[in-house]
Amino acid sequence: MSTHKHKHTRRAFLGNAAYGCASIGATTILSAWTNMGLLGAAAAANRPIYNSSANDYKALVCILLSGGNDSYNMLIPRGNGEYTEYADVRTNLAIEQNTLLDLYPENPDGQEYGLHPKMTNIQSLFNNDKNAAFVANVGTLIEPLSLSQYETALNLPLGLYSHSDQKQHWQTSVPQDRSANGWGGRLADILQSNNANQDISMNISLDGLNVFQRGQDVQAYTIQPSNNGSVLINSNGNNVYETLKKQSVDSLLEHNYLNILEKAYVNSIQGAKTNSLVFDSQIAAISQNFTHQFGPGKLSQKLEMVAKTIAARDGFMVQNQTFFVEIGGFDTHDDILVRHADLLEELDLAISEFHGCMTDLGLNDNVTSFTISDFSRKLVTNGDGSDHGWGGHALVVGGAVEGKKIYGQFPELYIGNSLDTGNGRIIPTTSCDEYFAELALWFGASSSDLDQILPNINNFWSPSTNGHPIGFMNY
Repeated sequence: MSTHKHKHTRRAFLGNAAYGCASIGATTILSAWTNMGLLGAAAAANRPIYNSSANDYKALVCILLSGGNDSYNMLIPRGNGEYTEYADVRTNLAIEQNTLLDLYPENPDGQEYGLHPKMTNIQSLFNNDKNAAFVANVGTLIEPLSLSQYETALNLPLGLYSHSDQKQHWQTSVPQDRSANGWGGRLADILQSNNANQDISMNISLDGLNVFQRGQDVQAYTIQPSNNGSVLINSNGNNVYETLKKQSVDSLLEHNYLNILEKAYVNSIQGAKTNSLVFDSQIAAISQNFTHQFGPGKLSQKLEMVAKTIAARDGFMVQNQTFFVEIGGFDTHDDILVRHADLLEELDLAISEFHGCMTDLGLNDNVTSFTISDFSRKLVTNGDGSDHGWGGHALVVGGAVEGKKIYGQFPELYIGNSLDTGNGRIIPTTSCDEYFAELALWFGASSSDLDQILPNINNFWSPSTNGHPIGFMNY
């Protein structure tokens, strides 16, 4: 067990803030001006842009494919025998064999694999750059599970096949508990002290409230993909003085102002108030020299703001950061071939743009992007789409990734196989814990901290075991 001790200071008070920012008033901006921590951070806003080498900077970028990615139409067997098995079970949902993009993994398992035809950039990152890898048949588990154990309902994740439950379990990696904090939050609770600036959260979200970054002491700092990222700076054309005048003066005259302020903090994101002005100025400065091209798509715009925030890391005085980004629309119960193709094309372009930017900034080895999703879909069709499944495939991209490989066990794709719980719902053979442990160890967590970050990890992997939890990260 870890011996890390958390500081219960002003930072802890800010860190215990909750998650919404829509109703934050200008009293928070006023408090920011009176906060000495902000003044110190403001001085950092004048630091040179792109000032230093990466040193030991590390960032994890979590991309939630919200709704349940049909990953069996993302990573597909293309050898004649295996493809026939795939096409037989998927029927009208099958991607045509001659359109698949060839993959050439360096850890062959006797099968040939291809990618969805819309993922040309990921194909290049996998085959040519060796900066992309897949983790096959990964999912939420409490402990390793056989089909017979499943049939006796032994130790199953809560709310199996439910969007809300499974999305939460992917973010907490504690599928036996609906109230757990996120594993990214627990990671930040342990490593936040690595950052010189203790006022800005290690965890930054482009999609507001999320479970992944919710910790005991550290909460997410929400930004947006426009207006220099800061959510709280904007006042719809009014200057800061007018905003203060309209929203704060009355409160300042009341004796219970401090109590109101405390309540405001309890209902906000860590640092979102005391650091919004500093964040805005840093991103504005970065943007003046930011020439990296991103497309107009929503995911591209979010990852562009992530890239700018990473580029501003010296001004923010941070060494470790996590980012949370969501792309919705994956709940494809109908029109799956068209809708899923559009989503994978958007994902493919945005990841390629972001990866190229990190390479240009000299940070390719320091930033790792990874996908999560509620679950995969059933293998069988429901007519024009597919219903909720379980185990599926995840994508990892970055210079530290041991790429051009497919990790884990790719399952057999026929109805009634040894992992099929019914109609092609596949029991995962790799746990989220193993997947996330690999990322956490690369990020800087110690093996002795893993059971705090991932409480079920010892059911799947022990630090005393030779090698890495899975092996897809270079550390």
